Amino acid sequence: MRRSVAKSLSSLSLGPERNVKCYNRYFVNGYVFHTEEYGHGRKTYNSGVCVKGSTSSELEVNYYGRLEEVVELQYHSEQNRVFLFKCYWYETTDRGIRVDLHYGLVEINSKARLRNVNDVFVFAKQCQQVYYTYTPSFRKHRSRVVWLSVLKTKPRGRVDLV
Repeated sequence: MRRSVAKSLSSLSLGPERNVKCYNRYFVNGYVFHTEEYGHGRKTYNSGVCVKGSTSSELEVNYYGRLEEVVELQYHSEQNRVFLFKCYWYETTDRGIRVDLHYGLVEINSKARLRNVNDVFVFAKQCQQVYYTYTPSFRKHRSRVVWLSVLKTKPRGRVDLV
């Protein structure tokens, strides 16, 4: 066992291989994710991503984005593979997100994207799937079009018992 642990650590210490594989869909955590390009024109929408995170003030924040690419890194051994999602992220400040405290509805400003983000990759295992839809409104107000409601989806094979 000691030899296998040492072998795994040494393969990790060499860093990932230079060749990476890219995919346009991936199944993880009970969700089927599609890249936005692959899902364009399909009946199902599977490119919405939500990741729980924290800020420097130790507050929990949900980050919302859209999946651009699925990347597989391999670390010189078949067992040492990592899947990453490359996403573009929406702004998490008041300008980009708002929450209706009464109903718990989260809305994002589709025009407010995070700029100059150095960290566009997340581990695929960290992601939950969300769906973005236009907020139903009785008012015909043009500024509402940029705000999208966020709906969390349920993973396949899981049923909530009441």
